[in-house]
This record gives sequence, structure tokens and C-alpha cells, in this order.
Amino acid sequence: MPSKIIVMDAQALVNQLADQARIAARTLTVASGAERAAALNTIADEIEARTFEIQEANQSDMERGKRDGLNSQLLDRLLLNEARIKGIANGARQVAALPDPLGQTLRERTLPNGLHLRQISVPFGVIGMVYEARPNVTVDAAVILLMSGNAALLRGSSSAESSNQILVKVMRDALSKTKISPDVIQLIPSNDRSTTTALLKARGHVDLVIPRGSANLIRMVVDEATVPTIETGAGVCHVYVDKDADLVKAIPILINSKTHRPSVCNAAETLLVHREISAEFLPMALKALNESGVVLHADAEAAKAAELLGIRAQAATAADWATEYGVLEMNVGVVDSVEEASAHIAKYGTNHTESIVTENKETAEKFVKLSDCAAVMINASTRFTDGEQMGFGAEIGISNQKLHARGPMGLEQMTTTTWVVTGDGQIRA
Repeated sequence: MPSKIIVMDAQALVNQLADQARIAARTLTVASGAERAAALNTIADEIEARTFEIQEANQSDMERGKRDGLNSQLLDRLLLNEARIKGIANGARQVAALPDPLGQTLRERTLPNGLHLRQISVPFGVIGMVYEARPNVTVDAAVILLMSGNAALLRGSSSAESSNQILVKVMRDALSKTKISPDVIQLIPSNDRSTTTALLKARGHVDLVIPRGSANLIRMVVDEATVPTIETGAGVCHVYVDKDADLVKAIPILINSKTHRPSVCNAAETLLVHREISAEFLPMALKALNESGVVLHADAEAAKAAELLGIRAQAATAADWATEYGVLEMNVGVVDSVEEASAHIAKYGTNHTESIVTENKETAEKFVKLSDCAAVMINASTRFTDGEQMGFGAEIGISNQKLHARGPMGLEQMTTTTWVVTGDGQIRA
């Protein structure tokens, strides 16, 4: 019975925060693009001015994380040093400099009866974010949502509780100096999982929920939510090196895809090599991966090549092929064709990013057609599936679903549409 009361209390709290945010969002919807941009610049200035205060709160989280046994990668995601805080502030300024996504006319026409139709971009309303570890997401998400006219309902992880609290306070303090209500940013308490469940069940109060984090978090949100969701992030990405590949290009693409930042969703987890070049390319690839500190999981042919080089490789299991490692580990396999590579990807991939290395244009086009994913790279690293890298300026996440948005989600993807119909006394017969 006590747990039921906690859940009910959490639901009432989340509903109340969402309703406050929706009322406050009216100050966003009537604000001009210039006023919203100015508010983001004020947030950026306030973050930089209070760097020491933010670092103090973050240090509290870091010390608690070490006591709780967080691994080095999670601790690195959690850390807010002076350079990262400056980067967060600059990120807010970059979003402020982007074109206003609201009020854009997407299509327009006049009907035979004289009615004039315009479809325009408008905010969703109240958007909930559920995310793990990284306190920078608190600011990144808030400024993207504000610039697109949406109120932000933020539910971070308990490991970043102190950092998230100070960052939200700083942003709300900054907004109090503008025409925009501070209540457009709300922080949901993270000390009990019931608040996450409450956010996911706040249908009618919250318009959309976006998860950002591990595959387990994303699956939980998608499975449990009654609020509409956008599925993001999970990335079992592949690099396929075709028989017509330029092997000089292939090695840097492979190494960058795997090792540039292995913890992110667009890092590659599997290398597939065409059998016709495997004798030549596998030794090159395995040696380069080994020298980069990558732990290898291999099929029989790749394992044999590794053994001849004196490189240890574990036998790849079905579970391995489907694993998003997020660390310096990688699967290596040999296939007979682009069709077999694509079939493997269809079986084990997560519809995120796939890369083909080939000089054969027809093979590349076939790979694109067979790849059901958010982004396909041809002779390029998987690491380019990124809002900033692709010229969107900023992203709130990478969607690998098919409805509404797919790929990096920037300001435009955080809007929906309204039809504006203008008449001169017309009535329907």
C-alpha cells in the first residue's frame, strides 16, 4: 500500500509540474524568435558567470559516483569541468543563432471556393526528457526546446542530481531577467523511479517524451509510456568493407568509427568484410584495431586471421552481434556479398547508422536501398550521424524510428504543424 501512495503522489507532482510548464509556455509562443534567442544568450551568460557554483555541485555528484562504484566512462560523462561548462554555454549560443523554426509556412494554396490555406510550424507544447548521467543534456535539451517554443520537463538520473539541480536553477534565474517565464523549465525529482513512471503516464499533461541514454532506458520508455514517444539512440552500427573498397580509405574509416568516441550511439560495433578481400584486409584491420586497444569478438574466419597474427579474439556469439558495447570492443565477421552483409545488419542492427566502404557506385546504391536505417554512410565514418556534423547546428537526440522524425533531431523536428484557413464569409453547403 505505501508504494501505491508514492506512485500516486509522484503522478500528481509530475502532472502539476507539466501543467505549470504549459501555462508558462504561453510566454514562449507569443515571444518572437529574437526574444527566444536573447533568452538563450542570457542563459549562456549566466552559466559562464556561475561556473564555480556549477562545479561545486558537480563535484558532489562525482564524489558520490565514486563511492557508488560508477565506472570510469560514466564518471567521465558526469564530469563538468571549466572547459565543458564553457562548451555548454557556447552550445546555447549556437542554438540561439539558428533560424527560428516557428511560424514557417510549409505549404500554401487557395481553394476554388476562395479559402486560403497555410500549413505553419508550431511547438508541440510540453516535452518530457528522460536521460542518464550526462548533466550537459539538461542544458542542451532545455535550450533546444525553448528555441522551438516548447516547455521542458526534465527527468535526469539520480547520479547527476546535484548538477541538474544547479543547472536548472541557473537557467531559471536567467529567464527571470527576460520576458519568458522561468516555469517553462521544470526539473522532475530523480530520487525515486516512480517519477519516471509518472512522466511516462502523464498523457494529457505531457505532449511528447524523448528518452536519451542506454538501450535499456530507451526500451523501458517506449514499452511503458502512454505519452507519445520518439525512440532515440540505441546504436548497433556496422562498417561493411566491400570487395571493391579502397583499403587505404577503409582503415581510417574503421578506426574512427570504433575508437573516436566508443561510448556514443553512432560508434560502430561490428566490422563486416567481403570474403574476396578478407585475406588481404583482415590482417590490416585486426592489427589496427588491436593497436587501438579494441577487444575483438570474431567469427571463425576472422578468429583464424587473428590467431595467425598472435592477436586474441573471442568467438562471437549471437548476443555479441546484437550488443551495443559502448566501449573498445568490436565484432568482426566475413560475408560473401553486399546482400549477406545487409541481411546480417537487418538481423542484428538497430536502424541507426550503417557505413559501406566501396568504390563501386552500384554496390553502394544497393547497400543504401537494403539499409533500413536513419543514416547511411558511403566511404565515411559512422560518427558523422550527428546534428552539428550534419549542419543542423544542434540536436536533442538521434531518432531511429520512422514516424515524425528520423535521424538527428534539431529545432525543426521539435515542431508540429497547424493549418491556418482564411476565408471571407464562406460557409459549407
